[in-house]
Amino acid sequence: QVTLVESGGGLAQAGDSLRLSCAASVPSPSNYAMGWLRQAPGKEREFVAIISWSGGTTRYADSVKGRFTITKDITKNTVYLQMNSLKPEDTAVYYCAAGGPWLVSGGGKYDYWGQGTQVTVSS
Repeated sequence: QVTLVESGGGLAQAGDSLRLSCAASVPSPSNYAMGWLRQAPGKEREFVAIISWSGGTTRYADSVKGRFTITKDITKNTVYLQMNSLKPEDTAVYYCAAGGPWLVSGGGKYDYWGQGTQVTVSS
């Protein structure tokens, strides 16, 4: 049984920073990559960032490169998304997701999802 619990969303102004956390409970941690995806109102869910379980490999969407950083604390089984220089277009529900390690290299299906946390950025 895999459970993912996000926290850290909220309201921010343009230029502010927020940090999202995802506490993961996975039976075989080394089998999973951990990602963040988001869905804005009226839009499809989109990829934001992903990290390998070891933390050694990351990948980002072009829209967040240089502003967002994904990290993980293996001892706590927790993945973080540090979001700096927030923009109104970053407003969305952010989801933590777990899937096969191949997802770090490219797209594909995630197997497990958290409940999502709302991030709202005002101009």
